[in-house]
Amino acid sequence: MSAPEIRTAVVTGGASGIGAATVRALAADGYRVVIADIDADAAARLADELGDAVTSARMDVTDEDSVAEVFAAAAGAHAVVHCAGVSVPGPITELELSGWRTTVDVCLTGTFLVVKHAGRHLADGGSIVCIASLNGRQPGTGMAAYCAAKAGVLMLVEVAALELAERGIRVNAISPGLVDTPLVAGVALVPGLREEYLENTPLGRSGRPEEIADAAVFLTSDRTRWMTGSTIDLNGGAHLRRYPDVLGRVRTMMEDSSGT
Repeated sequence: MSAPEIRTAVVTGGASGIGAATVRALAADGYRVVIADIDADAAARLADELGDAVTSARMDVTDEDSVAEVFAAAAGAHAVVHCAGVSVPGPITELELSGWRTTVDVCLTGTFLVVKHAGRHLADGGSIVCIASLNGRQPGTGMAAYCAAKAGVLMLVEVAALELAERGIRVNAISPGLVDTPLVAGVALVPGLREEYLENTPLGRSGRPEEIADAAVFLTSDRTRWMTGSTIDLNGGAHLRRYPDVLGRVRTMMEDSSGT
């Protein structure tokens, strides 16, 4: 009787938040996991915590050489979960070009580079999962760069699914709503914003990183072997209502603080 195949996964942005939860979930499911993150120290600490089945590598998703190096070293991997992301908010008329570029470079161009090099090195029949966002389909004031980038991710996933299908590689996305991670910590600083999020979420609560991780593991598994080019809206039903007025809430906060 032959030994079972050892599956390998790469998780980008895997040192914190949804990425770290995904690393834990994949390791628990029997994968050998490579944590790829720009914060190499945090990635190494998590790898040390989780044991010999988990390793780490530094990856800057905006640097093609960095991305290419990690995937070349992990050639033959069976799954990739791309979690790296950032958001620089601001109204369109005031947003600095540098803020726009940072958001688009990380969220959209970074996704392109990860899919490009994962697609070159992933084993036939593998799976790529991209963490997109509710904002890929639902606009939010003050979030032009992030919304545009995540909408681009959703279309990129569909194109990649078409192109990689001949090798049996599936490409899917998950669009979370408000999930309690470091990326959205600023929400709590704006009076009423978190409450408005939850009022527009039919299930009435924010998500947990582990819930997104569970969906990512599902998409890497054989249980979704006939699923590609799809997006799971994992947001408590928030896509059924409206997005909070982020810019309005921030302006009110600033007016209150200035006494006007």
